[in-house]
Amino acid sequence: MKTFIKSSSLLLGVIMLTQSAAFSAAMPKVGDKAPDFTVAASDGKTVHLKDYIGKGNIVLYFYPKDDTPGCTKEACGIRDSFDEFKGLDAIVFGVSFDSVDSHKQFIAKYKLPFVLLADTDKAVAKAYGVANDSSPVASRVTFVIDKEGKIAYVNPKVDPATNAAELRTVLNGLPQ
Repeated sequence: MKTFIKSSSLLLGVIMLTQSAAFSAAMPKVGDKAPDFTVAASDGKTVHLKDYIGKGNIVLYFYPKDDTPGCTKEACGIRDSFDEFKGLDAIVFGVSFDSVDSHKQFIAKYKLPFVLLADTDKAVAKAYGVANDSSPVASRVTFVIDKEGKIAYVNPKVDPATNAAELRTVLNGLPQ
């Protein structure tokens, strides 16, 4: 009986692990190649990550929802020090499941000087391990991708109030 219970528990664990793995990729770690993607952007263009590799360090920050308190605080923190980000040779992309129209309204309301990506099918979030098929919103996670296209920094526990300052510190430590 004990063997049956152990076998059943092991089988259930394997099934659950297999199902959860099917939902999304593992979150990339520092040193991993950044997953490539193509997605609609708030400026009316389509962003292909590969087109930005080598042109600057890339801040890719995932956030749950446009125009909500934490997400607004995070976006405005980056906005308020955006000249420093440019001086640090950084390209900034915010990513959520919101539509391009929602992003345009969010940008206009808060005068955000960077592009927001409309990951409406969750493909980018899933590739970066910050969402799965049943996720109503992306997790608040920030990545910095270096000029070679590798993950240079991951923060899976972002504080919206301090993210901009932490990113400036990270970017200061990367080759310009």
